[in-house]
Amino acid sequence: MWLEKPRNPNAPLAGLKVLELARVLAGPWAGQILADLGADVIKVEAPEGDNTRIWGPPWVEHNGEKTSAYYHACNRGKRSIVADFRQQEDIANVIGLASGADVVLENFLPGKLAKFGLDYPTLSRANPQLIYCSVTGFGQDGPRRNEPGYDFVIQGMSGFMSLNGEPGGDPMKFGVSISDLSCGLYAANAIQAALLMRERTGRGQWIDMSLLDCSVSLLANQASSYFATGTNPPRMGNAHAQVSAYGVFPSKDGPVVLAPANDNLFRKLLNVLGRDDLLDDARFSSNEARVANREEVDTMIARETVLWERDVLLRHCAEAGVPAGPINNLDEVFADPQIQARGMQVKLDGMPGVRSPFRFSDAELALDKPSPTLGKDS
Repeated sequence: MWLEKPRNPNAPLAGLKVLELARVLAGPWAGQILADLGADVIKVEAPEGDNTRIWGPPWVEHNGEKTSAYYHACNRGKRSIVADFRQQEDIANVIGLASGADVVLENFLPGKLAKFGLDYPTLSRANPQLIYCSVTGFGQDGPRRNEPGYDFVIQGMSGFMSLNGEPGGDPMKFGVSISDLSCGLYAANAIQAALLMRERTGRGQWIDMSLLDCSVSLLANQASSYFATGTNPPRMGNAHAQVSAYGVFPSKDGPVVLAPANDNLFRKLLNVLGRDDLLDDARFSSNEARVANREEVDTMIARETVLWERDVLLRHCAEAGVPAGPINNLDEVFADPQIQARGMQVKLDGMPGVRSPFRFSDAELALDKPSPTLGKDS
């Protein structure tokens, strides 16, 4: 059942065989990345299909099937087969596919696939070069290992929500499922690292990916700040914890983002705003001083930017080399000439989507088909 020829011979992962035993977002997101990079990804679905097929509205009708738009966001380029794990024949079919796979990607609770013979210790005996990636909420060990992982819960537990929101306001989740998506990205990276290691050792291995681990790893400078001070970083809305001025400011016809992230850029912004008189003001002369006087800095900038039309201000900032930009709605995003020039929106068999952001000098993505109809392997 594996493809005899690569989907695109010039794709980086052409010929790689990936068996996806995953549903919803984190695992399928990793699978879609590998599919975009050229892998032959066979998605194994229960008779009722991936849970997200019915996560609508909005709905998409394609090839006679009504499926949620959500499903199409993370399953492009794959093939689909149906397997009922209550049927031994179906289990045997999946085991057979695993014996010829390079990668198995799964997101069942720890230990659940063992009773079907689809766990790593069992499959690796027949296929010692197998890369087996498990995606779970909390990992294969620890006191929470047997708990299901949901993005919203993980965003709260990881510290994300404590950092997101207006000062003094309620904690807020991200506008996308950042914990799922980051875990999918990390999983795809780990799989490719394990494949490269297999070239050296000739052996496969088991990768243990946790949504909570991945989310905590993204705390980045906020975690470092906590380690340095022992104090929980506050919610700061659109402000930056370590940089000033850096935020959202008003104009006559809509807000803009200004990000003069060093002293030289801040001086350029003062020139744009016609406030050269402040160049030697000690309150604004260094980032440390501006952070200490953040409220005065923000108030001064807002008083000036509100006098400008948005696009005129952005043009002057661009000409001066000051990082700045609009706050776009999605219709504006996909109408943006830069996004169009980079080909970020794709349409495959009439199905629109957003491509993976990789660009190679000597390789291509395998953007040849949309998400599969349930049970269709081509």
